[in-house]
Amino acid sequence: MNAVNLLPTKHRPRTPTGGQQGSAYVVVGILGALLVLVVFYVLTVNGVNSRRDQVARAKAETAQAQARAGQLSSYGDFSKIKETRVQSVRQLADGRIDWERLTRGLARILPENVWLTSASASASGTPSAAGSGGAASQGTSTTAGPKVQLVGCAPSHSVVAVTLVRLRELPGAQDVQLSDITRPEPAPSGASGTAGAGGGGDSDCGAINGTNAVKWDATVSFDPKAGTATKDVPRSLGGGA
Repeated sequence: MNAVNLLPTKHRPRTPTGGQQGSAYVVVGILGALLVLVVFYVLTVNGVNSRRDQVARAKAETAQAQARAGQLSSYGDFSKIKETRVQSVRQLADGRIDWERLTRGLARILPENVWLTSASASASGTPSAAGSGGAASQGTSTTAGPKVQLVGCAPSHSVVAVTLVRLRELPGAQDVQLSDITRPEPAPSGASGTAGAGGGGDSDCGAINGTNAVKWDATVSFDPKAGTATKDVPRSLGGGA
């Protein structure tokens, strides 16, 4: 007797026929490939995001470093500022007038009965001393260094000549020019003319032994590098040489 299956066809269990053998492996392979692509995409996106974070941090650090450098920029110019100040001080020192040594030198070299009524100095150009005659200088000086203008009194013209020669012995002196020399006419008879040096009379200088003193105006030019001083100062002028 043959068995008869009374179930409808759609409810009957399927029996493999072997016609689609290996299709399951294909599906598994496709799923594996998709998984690999998903993993690669996730890793790529994570790498890109990580690089973006690094770039953002680098920009932030750069901005902070630039701000810090801007705050410290003033300290970076200390060497340049120091050099500029040293040069300024050196120029001032080279062009200054050492009045102490100048007056010591004048007191040492001026002849007897010769005195000064005024003195002025200039590191560049021609000074103008109070009480000078204002006459043009006899000759043209080519020295561009410091100059000292002296106005003084002397007993006679010959003593003025000696004074001009001695003024060249001042430390650093290069040239001495006589700008003006005047001597008033003798006072009328009966007038008082026996005043001592620096006393009254018909001139600013007064009279010496009854004779009107000579008023002179001279300009002393100094070496631009040495000013009114040299490196070796004589002991008589306060130095140790």
